[in-house]
Amino acid sequence: MTAAQQSAGLRTDAARNRTRIIEAARDLFRTRGIDVPLSTVARRAGVGVATLFRRFPTRESLVTEVFAEQMARCEALLEEAVTDPDPWNGFRRLVEFTCAEQLEDRGFTEAFLASFATELDYRERRRDAETAFDTLVRRAKESGRLRQDFEVGDLVMALLANSGLRGAPPEHAQALSRRFVAYLLHAFGTGPGEDALPPASALGFDHAQAPSCTPQFQAR
Repeated sequence: MTAAQQSAGLRTDAARNRTRIIEAARDLFRTRGIDVPLSTVARRAGVGVATLFRRFPTRESLVTEVFAEQMARCEALLEEAVTDPDPWNGFRRLVEFTCAEQLEDRGFTEAFLASFATELDYRERRRDAETAFDTLVRRAKESGRLRQDFEVGDLVMALLANSGLRGAPPEHAQALSRRFVAYLLHAFGTGPGEDALPPASALGFDHAQAPSCTPQFQAR
């Protein structure tokens, strides 16, 4: 094998390892959040920790790469919402998307809300998103459909509450979130004409305790 062939093989291996790391991180971040140990990511990817850090020197660099596509999709939706001729419709669609994405992918919401000191581009993109959201809120208020005392903190409060639905039985979580978001939009709105609530989920009080909080007893 020539030196050129060896070099090409090394580049192929490096690219393969990078892809495996990103895929492993995406799976783990989605279910466990962005604070999962990087050693766990490396183990899932089948590479050494040193290899992971050669490709991604910081946790922030890995997180931003993993969620690059979702960030772009979120930015595109935000742009559509801001330019929607009906500001309330744009606001409603954005809240629905954000809460659904949060329930589906725990890591993305954590990544978006995080402050990454070493990722200047990411911080600038988040600032742009915040500015666009402020514009959307202002337009929705001016249309008379969004209550005048709505604040950005109200959306953060909604996200914190919505995140708790990840503890619901998986087969009910999305339906519960859709109904919860519909209630939120009714509360954020200013009058009649809101959309009807989605169907209620068939949950009883026996589901009130999250599965992760249920004591586990093992036979001795």
